Amino acid sequence: MKAFGVIPSFFAAHTFYWGDWHRDSVLGPERAQNISPTAWAVERGMRFTTHHDAPIIPPNAMRVLWATVNRVTRSGQVLGPDQRVDVETALKAMTIWAAWQHFEEDRKGSIEPGKAADLVVLSDDPLAVAPESLADIEVLRTIKGGREIYRRPATDGATEPSGGTGQRPQTAGVRRAESE
Repeated sequence: MKAFGVIPSFFAAHTFYWGDWHRDSVLGPERAQNISPTAWAVERGMRFTTHHDAPIIPPNAMRVLWATVNRVTRSGQVLGPDQRVDVETALKAMTIWAAWQHFEEDRKGSIEPGKAADLVVLSDDPLAVAPESLADIEVLRTIKGGREIYRRPATDGATEPSGGTGQRPQTAGVRRAESE
């Protein structure tokens, strides 16, 4: 795949939603460990992306991030621990590598002067929380092209939603590594 410039897109949440079923009924334990083999892609020097597969599952970027990093099934078992990747790699799969896959890396995928101001404001910093807490991070705002298109409604009467830690919301972005 790498030799042909093909970049895989993994349905990373598959391990959560159907991992137990594949392990117990379809593939068996050994083969099921390699569903959405993100670490193999990294080991081979390949970029990869992740996706939701909506409407099969509800679109939830933080759940996809959590699944890519943790690979926990509905029963709470880790499926393919060797296929887990770190948070920064999983964020790249959702941002700069996704832009590259769509030939839009000159316009999107990272927060840089001259690029579209597409970003989210999150309730916590994904690089600072425990990996098992990633799915608990909430999207507070979505900004596309420099314009706010989504704001999470305040549920406690406050005018500004706050995150789960009480800390100031963080803007999450991943800088392009020099080697990319």
